[in-house]
Amino acid sequence: MTETNLEEFPDRVAEWYKDKTILITGGTGFMGKVLIEKLLRSCGDVKKIILLVRSKKAKHPKDRIKDIFANPLFDQVKEMKGEEIIKKVVPVVGDVMLPNLGIQKEDREMLANEVDLIFHCAATIRFDECLKTAVLLNARGTKFMLELAKECKHLKCFIHVSTAYCHLNERILYEKPYPPPADPHKVIKTIEWLQDDVLESITPKILGDIPNTYAFTKALGEALVVEQKEHLPVLILRPSVVIPIWKEPIPGWTDNINGPTGLLIGAGKGVIRTMYCQQDSYADYLPVDIAVNATLISTWYSNTLNKDKWIYNLTSSAEYKVTMEEIITIGRNIIETRIPLNGVAWYPGGSMKRSKIVHLICFFFFHLVPAVLVDILLTILGYKPVLCRVQKRIWKGFEVFEYYANNQWDFDNVESLKARDQLNPREREIYKCDGDGINYHDYFTDCVHAARLYILKETDDTLPAARRHMKVMWVLDKFCKGLFIAAVLYYLYQRVFSPILKSLY
Repeated sequence: MTETNLEEFPDRVAEWYKDKTILITGGTGFMGKVLIEKLLRSCGDVKKIILLVRSKKAKHPKDRIKDIFANPLFDQVKEMKGEEIIKKVVPVVGDVMLPNLGIQKEDREMLANEVDLIFHCAATIRFDECLKTAVLLNARGTKFMLELAKECKHLKCFIHVSTAYCHLNERILYEKPYPPPADPHKVIKTIEWLQDDVLESITPKILGDIPNTYAFTKALGEALVVEQKEHLPVLILRPSVVIPIWKEPIPGWTDNINGPTGLLIGAGKGVIRTMYCQQDSYADYLPVDIAVNATLISTWYSNTLNKDKWIYNLTSSAEYKVTMEEIITIGRNIIETRIPLNGVAWYPGGSMKRSKIVHLICFFFFHLVPAVLVDILLTILGYKPVLCRVQKRIWKGFEVFEYYANNQWDFDNVESLKARDQLNPREREIYKCDGDGINYHDYFTDCVHAARLYILKETDDTLPAARRHMKVMWVLDKFCKGLFIAAVLYYLYQRVFSPILKSLY
């Protein structure tokens, strides 16, 4: 369908957001930045976007806003709409972790009088976060935001960005509320009065069978929103694992290396050589631009066409599944043949292990031993040791990864699909929220390239040198493997075959 044909259809989504004042928490985070960019680019007639930003001694909130818009992510919208578009984004000093959100009285009154929509995206996504921080941000912060929402005189909807992985005891997650793992109010009170050392000692007991503080506290936060269903126009969105941009505005863009991108970078640098994982297992991944589009559509849909529905699973695995083995195979091909990384420690290799024991043995020989040897050499040469510290972080990452990689969850997203089906051709084009046309090889190539540029700061002019270095590492890898095989054969000859031959002759 041509662009002319598309113009014949209305953009009901943009029309609904027109002239609305939107408050966003977590706007300086990964998904928050993409949400702001999309609102400005596709729903540019919004009246105002207010960001709740923490006060930092070294920087004024307005300077922090400038830093956000200096990111290449916003180049396209500034080119399309002009630099003036960023004036629609204004900061309010506050902190979700502080009582009353740390907002000044006059700012709170302004928010109460002006805000139409609240997108509550702020959260700690660290799986190993201490319980106190996780509760204060993910649970108590949500409670404080709900209290602010009750004061907003023109509130149309409070949109809480939860996660599809917060009810881990449910092997199939439906678009409905679930009971929390504990009473969120009691947990918050406990966190507030217990000493940190005492709290740390009883954290495993509080978590119960929940594997980490992230899932535990996100479930608590969701429960607090559910409690307010009869008092506030609330909407719960559960995106799955949010990964780099697929299509727009910059394919592959990210500001972190969480998720599969981190695995590809770690393996591409040669520091990840083994993983304990079922090769045919799959997780649910959602490119952040698709997640943001689905967020905007779900909010519009639930406030216009289906006001009875208020929980949506923003997931993909019901339609698209990519296994861990496919990701690693694609990633290895990309690193080896298309986009090698700078400073590769060893030629990319290794494999996934179905046996935990085999994985631990390989981790010892291919992770720890080389790290210790290299760090000893660095120390002798007068440099700071680094690899043991890197391997410690990898080990902690493995602890989280292995739980999710060796368990399987599925997600029912019938209502989300219904919302998508209501889009006309123009809206489908602007707010693309399906995976039609995705090529995993091209997508992960974009992810590696963008991570190389924006995370690792490795510019394209370094690619020729990286390719030469990769060839050297390939030769070294083959030489070492050959040397190892020769040593094993020599050992077998000396210990096994030589005695046999002597006894025969």
